[in-house]
Amino acid sequence: MDSEQRQEIVTNLRSSRIDLRKQALDKLVAFDAVVAIPILKELAQEKDFGLRCWAMMGFKSYQTPESFEFLNQILEQEQDNSVLAEAANSIFEFGEEAIAPLQDLFDRCDYWLVRHTVVSVLVESEDPQVLLQIIKKAIADSDQTTKEVGILALNRLLKTDLKAEALAIFTELATAEQWRTRWRTAIALSNSSEPKAKELLAQLRQDQNHRVVAAALEQNI
Repeated sequence: MDSEQRQEIVTNLRSSRIDLRKQALDKLVAFDAVVAIPILKELAQEKDFGLRCWAMMGFKSYQTPESFEFLNQILEQEQDNSVLAEAANSIFEFGEEAIAPLQDLFDRCDYWLVRHTVVSVLVESEDPQVLLQIIKKAIADSDQTTKEVGILALNRLLKTDLKAEALAIFTELATAEQWRTRWRTAIALSNSSEPKAKELLAQLRQDQNHRVVAAALEQNI
């Protein structure tokens, strides 16, 4: 990358136009890490949280020790929740070594967007035990939307060795006081072939809330 190309990319990354930012980021990530990472680090120091978000998106393309260390620093020091969510998305690309930082982020930050992101990325993890731990915390969250993200993620465990534990949790959720919890439970049990799941769906079809009943009736009998 010559100096003119660099300046064009840097300028467009700071543009108020989203399309120019996207084009600039696409051009940047086509270059090697040694060229791109310093630019992304500069962008990550901007006062504009939107620019810092774009920087986090860019790091997703570079699984290097340097970028992993930097993303870890962002997770520990960044104050904006949108930036933290993008950093969580990017650090997950590092695989197993990203699990601990993500778990720590979930425990430290109670903002819904960050917690939703951590649950969403860990659904793709190959470690069901890690996913179960995060799901339990999400379901226990006082924020209803976070709880519902955890409930939907619980469906993933029905296809693992932890399905018995998942079904036990679903059994409790099916009688929860909050109707939205029971509603999401019906959706999460969608199309499961497990006898216990079918039993719970049959129970939810008799629910006092019509939205819960409708969700349960939409599932395969």
